[in-house]
Amino acid sequence: MKVGVISLGCAKNLVDTENLLGILKAGNVEVVTSWKDADAVIINTCGFIEPAKSEAISTILEAADHKQEGLQKLIVMGCLAERYKPQLEQEMPEVDRFISIDEYKNLGSILSEVLGVKIPNTYGKAPRVLSGKPWMAYLKIADGCDNRCSYCAIPNIRGPLRSMNENDLVHEAEQLAASGVKELNLIAQDSSRYGFDRDHQLHLSELLKKLDQIDGIHWIRILYLYPDEIPDDLIQTIHDSRHVIPYFDIPVQHGSDRMLKAMHRRGSRAEIIERCAKIRASFDSPVIRTTLIAGFPGETEEDHQENLSLVETVRFDHMGAFTYSREEDTPSYALEDDVPPEVKEQRKAELMNLQMKIAAEDRKKWIGKTEEVLIEGRDGLTGMYLGRSCLYAPDGVDGMVRFRSNVPHEAGDFAMVTFTKTAGQNLLGEEVEHA
Repeated sequence: MKVGVISLGCAKNLVDTENLLGILKAGNVEVVTSWKDADAVIINTCGFIEPAKSEAISTILEAADHKQEGLQKLIVMGCLAERYKPQLEQEMPEVDRFISIDEYKNLGSILSEVLGVKIPNTYGKAPRVLSGKPWMAYLKIADGCDNRCSYCAIPNIRGPLRSMNENDLVHEAEQLAASGVKELNLIAQDSSRYGFDRDHQLHLSELLKKLDQIDGIHWIRILYLYPDEIPDDLIQTIHDSRHVIPYFDIPVQHGSDRMLKAMHRRGSRAEIIERCAKIRASFDSPVIRTTLIAGFPGETEEDHQENLSLVETVRFDHMGAFTYSREEDTPSYALEDDVPPEVKEQRKAELMNLQMKIAAEDRKKWIGKTEEVLIEGRDGLTGMYLGRSCLYAPDGVDGMVRFRSNVPHEAGDFAMVTFTKTAGQNLLGEEVEHA
């Protein structure tokens, strides 16, 4: 049996796909990358917002077309299957099986039945098969979310917060390190609440201290922290660690207290500013990334100006702005979507233009500094190495480092680079000569 696997959506979905690949490998299934070679195709879908749903449907329909050309089985799993399984089963009979997220515990048995080959029922226990760069991996520390932000469908799709067992996470990280992973990126819908579902206490600091001791892991980065749950002890743990880098990915969503309340967000504008100031005071060169929403129902020009003011005040290192998308089965779906599309786009543009100006100014503070860079490739035209410093996450939205060196390197190596100039979001530099 030859199976093609397509993964859509976020890094958390990618971890699910890599766990799927793990049980396929354990079942001696050959994974292929061409339609013409595949006997079956499994699509892991995203169903979070409208563009993601459209991409998933288009991918399913494209795969279904190949059933006219020899493809025998088509299986769909992931968030779209979880959210719309009954409707999809009616409307897409060409799909042989839709697998909802709550069925993953029996994924091996389900695939065995559909594909007609024996696949072990060890999803999440068999070693993952990394699908990306072998020196970097995501570690999913929790699934689900209890925050119930009014615009977000994730709790309906993924369910309540469920933290992974700490010992299991350490064991998985040790396996990843043994396989050559040097950069570990911790992910969850809300990483800051790790362990809260067990005893109503935050346990991220404890987990970080154990991961920090693993030989081979050089960088540990935390993604998706909520601003009201970054206590002083977490900041201190990161400060005192050997390998946890001071990269704070904090999706604050808005700078207006009125909008934060309407969004059902905990915390306030003042708390966002205070926590970011605390972070900046605790490290020499911390990185703060965020996302903001433009055009949430009821957003006035005054609210928008407060959004802009927050950007100006905090001066985020990286920021993404998104226009509000009305999602069914969320509390805000009942609200009148009263900000015209053109106003949403204009406000988003103003946020991003301000951020680009701030980032261009602040990026200059890195000129003259010497930092570690994780090498990820080389430009065949210029000969410059391409990589990332602590400033840049691996998801491709922050930017990158380009540098020259007389020393031969392989992808996955680290080099000490002195930055000499900026180019948009990117930094250019020269490797420090070894003594």
